[in-house]
Amino acid sequence: MSVPVLHISRVGKVAVLTLDSPPVNALSKALIKALHAAMDEVEADRGVGAVHIRSAGKAFCAGADLAEMRENLSDPDKVDAQIDFVRDIQDVLKRIETLGVATIAEVGGAAMGGGLELALACDFRVAAIEAKLALPEVNLGLIPGAGGTQRLTRLCGPSVARRLILGAEILGGEAAQSLGVVHWAVPRAELAGFAAALAERVAGLPRAAVAASKSCIAAAFDPTRDGYQEELERTRDLLLHEPETRARVEAFLNKSAN
Repeated sequence: MSVPVLHISRVGKVAVLTLDSPPVNALSKALIKALHAAMDEVEADRGVGAVHIRSAGKAFCAGADLAEMRENLSDPDKVDAQIDFVRDIQDVLKRIETLGVATIAEVGGAAMGGGLELALACDFRVAAIEAKLALPEVNLGLIPGAGGTQRLTRLCGPSVARRLILGAEILGGEAAQSLGVVHWAVPRAELAGFAAALAERVAGLPRAAVAASKSCIAAAFDPTRDGYQEELERTRDLLLHEPETRARVEAFLNKSAN
């Protein structure tokens, strides 16, 4: 019987996804399959208000599974198998990025290559000061191909993306925060509590409003979409079809009137 590489638990409205594939939570086929299954579960459960991704071990995720990569690249004719696998990683990270609830990456240790790409797909990133974050693929003559070149550039701008990707620079938590790669850097001893409190807070916000906000933010980077028009459409939809929105707005207006 195979050993689970990812555990899903519920803490209130928070779905906690714990990576547990020692020693470094490498992005294996099994872990990617488990992440897809976790997305299926969260999408189907309207009671989930946030997803908190963390690690059972010291490393958050140290990138590609080297044994599987070695097998795929053992024969030039198998290169397409590696490309198909990276495409699957792209697919699951896109699902995390576009999920209709807020997502939090708790980075306690190494987040290298695909591990940092996983964190970049999340809405919030909180790292330990002691963590190490990098997209070091150029050291191997490769690129961060699971979305790293795109998400890091959109997040931090081309200057920072060039610094980290072309220079293969490894950042500590505080440096990552100063460059905008993560939102917060805290001592490792405080990390779990900080991330859990953040997840609990955002999970309490209206899920429909969070989903609409995420969609409109994404529209700002898509020249084929009119983000201003989408704001109007989403606002109308929330006011007409979401009882929680109406209740919150009415409560706020009544309170302001008193």
